[in-house]
Amino acid sequence: MKVMISAGAKGFVAYVAKKDLEEPVIEMEKPGMWGGWAKLGNGWIFQMPEYDTPPALPITVEARRLTDQEA
Repeated sequence: MKVMISAGAKGFVAYVAKKDLEEPVIEMEKPGMWGGWAKLGNGWIFQMPEYDTPPALPITVEARRLTDQEA
């Protein structure tokens, strides 16, 4: 699923265009988010791609949703 990640006032923000959903990233497996899972404010969890160096934000990535329930 395509997810746009940007920097917000309180951390990362994720936007899922397919669902017209914008949520803050409230928890991350790894500092800086990349290469681990990221949990959104609505409870969805995404496996984020890994980068050798953190990409410039905003960026649209292909992330796999690990949760199967709808918000």
